[in-house]
Amino acid sequence: MSESRLPRDPDGGPAPGTSAESGASGPIGDGAVAPPVRYERIGAAALLTIDRQHRRNAVDGPTAAALHDAYLRFEDDEQARVLVLTGAGGLSFCAGADLKATETFAGRLEAGEGPMGFTRLTPSKPTIAAISGFCLAGGLELALWCDLRIATETSTFGCPERRWGVPLVDGGTQRLPRIVGLGRALDLILTGRMIDAAEAMSMGLLTEVVPPGAHLERALALA
Repeated sequence: MSESRLPRDPDGGPAPGTSAESGASGPIGDGAVAPPVRYERIGAAALLTIDRQHRRNAVDGPTAAALHDAYLRFEDDEQARVLVLTGAGGLSFCAGADLKATETFAGRLEAGEGPMGFTRLTPSKPTIAAISGFCLAGGLELALWCDLRIATETSTFGCPERRWGVPLVDGGTQRLPRIVGLGRALDLILTGRMIDAAEAMSMGLLTEVVPPGAHLERALALA
């Protein structure tokens, strides 16, 4: 769980199409309400999309609940062999927890599935994070939960929540050292500094770096 204060905007790719939906989120025009989480099947892949673009895909309480529901749907879907997790719009994979909606997380800090939806659960099938743009704080913890991480070269990673004393409570302190080593993990967690895709790739955080807009296509190809 973390935060959504952001620096500059990187370039990004297109958002995937919509399909089955979970929950409710921000306005999309004409009084309609966009779902914060979309679940769709593409071949053997279950594509799970966080869609709160007005908040850089930061997660509030209802979105976390919708993520958990979608995870359970994936686990129950015998035809879905791989989960692909992404963020809508290309500007941000996920900027962490929405600090303007902290009250909606009441009760989620002790949730067995994890504050951000499913970060304390272990999937029975492979998972891939398709990342474009900001992957920060709780969003980084969601990406670390995945087995593989495919990111665009314009993506940004980090734990900026540490600058404001917000802890990592979605597995980041455990998963990050296992992936990049203790020294590099402490560097990112203690300083709160942000890194680009090239540095993330060099330290082993990423599986593959792709051109802008190619992250989802590549993740689905792997799936």
